[in-house]
Amino acid sequence: MIELAANRHSGHELAEALPPLSEHEALVEANRCLYCYDAPCTHACPTHIDIPRFIKKIATNNLPGSARTILEANLLGATCARVCPVQELCEGACVLGSEHKPIMIGRLQRYAMDHAYSGETDLMARSAKTGFTIAVIGSGPAGLSCAGELARQGHHVTIFEKRRFGGGLSTYGIIVLREPVDIALGEVEMIRRLGVELKTGLEVGRDLPFSDLQANFHTVFLSTGLGETSNLGIPGEEYCLDALEYIERSKMDLANLRVGREVVVIGAGNTAIDCATIARRCGAERVTIAYRRTDREMPAYPHEYEFIKKEGVEFRFLTQPARVLIDNGVVVGLQCLRTAVGAADGSGRPTPEPVAGSEFVIPADQIVKATGQQRPPLAKLLHLQTEAGFIKVDGDYETSLPGVFAGGDCIRSCGAASTVMAVQDGKLAARAIDRKLTAKPVMAGVD
Repeated sequence: MIELAANRHSGHELAEALPPLSEHEALVEANRCLYCYDAPCTHACPTHIDIPRFIKKIATNNLPGSARTILEANLLGATCARVCPVQELCEGACVLGSEHKPIMIGRLQRYAMDHAYSGETDLMARSAKTGFTIAVIGSGPAGLSCAGELARQGHHVTIFEKRRFGGGLSTYGIIVLREPVDIALGEVEMIRRLGVELKTGLEVGRDLPFSDLQANFHTVFLSTGLGETSNLGIPGEEYCLDALEYIERSKMDLANLRVGREVVVIGAGNTAIDCATIARRCGAERVTIAYRRTDREMPAYPHEYEFIKKEGVEFRFLTQPARVLIDNGVVVGLQCLRTAVGAADGSGRPTPEPVAGSEFVIPADQIVKATGQQRPPLAKLLHLQTEAGFIKVDGDYETSLPGVFAGGDCIRSCGAASTVMAVQDGKLAARAIDRKLTAKPVMAGVD
């Protein structure tokens, strides 16, 4: 029997995991930094923030200068400070990490950015107006980054967002444990203060013909992310809950989030980890993650895997869902098949091959599917060239349609999709758009 999660928890279970650093803690940590020349941490950051520089400014109590250093490279520094896999990136490259504890770069970045957002002073300067207009479709990290960078160059940018609020997955799809809603919305407001116009509740192809955008704007940037959660293709799938909707409800309508006593999450990416965390912390007695490959192939970051194991979540590897079991309209279990490791597929991972006669059932009264997202639907709608279903772009992020650029998850045909990579896409695309509109020469060595 599924019951209201609100009957079992007050919401503090999903509060932001790491507390902010105190002034003393931040100063002590900043003074541990060696301020390396040609610092490995800066090279490891996809947006190439000058990390030693912003940390040095914290050490000298120049917090506005520290925040400005971060924003010069990454307009979504507050989000990235919280959601970046720093263990795999900047902190993983810290020279102190081999023999000592690496600098807490993410938490220092959050400290500087939180200070910046606590005041009313805008830290980013804007150039004189150019008269050029750009439409940005989607207000996720890539869209906000591109819009903000173009606005700083003096261009007039309008973002069209189909949802009620801007921010994309930062607002709706990242668990509160990592990023509260107000942080994401604060960054949206910061981009608006740069002069960007945000129009919500408008979806291209439904409320807004794409031809109108082409007629009324000099350039268009697509940052629509991906589509709906991928289908499992098994009987009873309609009784499964969508992972992104599960996370969204935990952020936007926690009082009405329903959590089962025995929850199964299908998939083993970071989104699956988030769903399992929500279920476990909101009162589920047993949470199981079912994944058809082994722990060596799971998409989740290693540190996320270690985290969720400590939450008491059980893993069933080499397990392929076959049927959702229903009794009188109520979920009672997930019928599965055991799998064996086969030959490598196109991704380089072994193909899971079902083992005949190996059926078994995982008891469940709630099943959440976190099996990745479908390819961007806008690619087909606009007849864009694609690569493995993702929008294909050239070195300047321009699509096969002249004057139409794209970035973020919708172009990520290979490699890991992440917020920080989307931010970098938006930044580089904005520079390419600015060059094309104003015929500026390309400057070598500028990231």
